[in-house]
Amino acid sequence: MTSLSSPSPFIQAFADGHTGWLVLNRPERRNALNGEMWAAIPPVIKTLEESPGVRVIVMRGAGAEAFAAGADISEFGETRNDAEAAACYEQLNGQAFAAVRDCAKPVIAMIHGFCIGGGLALALAADLRIAHGAALFALPPARLGLAYPLDGLRDLVATVGAAAAKDMIFPARRLPAEEALRLGLVNRVAADLEAGTAALAAEIASGAPLTIAHAKRAIDLIAVRPGHAGEADVAALAARCFNSADYAEGRAAFAAKRKPAFRGT
Repeated sequence: MTSLSSPSPFIQAFADGHTGWLVLNRPERRNALNGEMWAAIPPVIKTLEESPGVRVIVMRGAGAEAFAAGADISEFGETRNDAEAAACYEQLNGQAFAAVRDCAKPVIAMIHGFCIGGGLALALAADLRIAHGAALFALPPARLGLAYPLDGLRDLVATVGAAAAKDMIFPARRLPAEEALRLGLVNRVAADLEAGTAALAAEIASGAPLTIAHAKRAIDLIAVRPGHAGEADVAALAARCFNSADYAEGRAAFAAKRKPAFRGT
């Protein structure tokens, strides 16, 4: 595993074969996201996105207790003490969500323990979510009196629908992993989260990178996710697939009844 550069010790980045890792590294605070962490996420995602060997990115929390227990409430007295300050703060975390959502490579959120508030919003910005059976999910803004960011709500509604989103936010209740799976909040629940995530990442990495990049953009367009690409951009990605060496390789491998070796070109 190769360590990659990060502007903050609270956000770590690694490359391990075709898998890149973004680690929320503040386990003593259950990986609660402070301003420094929000600001570090976009450049770290960019580093992983530009790493040529990386085909899929996994986000996880350090330690055994949490993916992320939300935004660091201890900062709210200064960073969200009125509407103007809250708008600046939301711009900061909105840039982090956008970096994850807009990454050309697929992003998986690997969730154990608590996944609350801003931590859940970060996971929702990812393409897929895999959770341990003991994970817990919640959106508690109604317990704090704050307004949840609009793009975060768009991601939530695109994932679970309007009725389920209201049922999460109005009572601010905690959802166990199995209920999160039933609602579509997570894609998979794994008893062995490390093994399950590694298998999912390997399965994705074995596919044609250009096809996956096109599918990500096309699905986000159809789902009207925040910052989605336009139809012309999606069409250009489709044309790139059909003109690629990987498409020729896929056809040749199918004819020869062998496993294709895709290169992303």
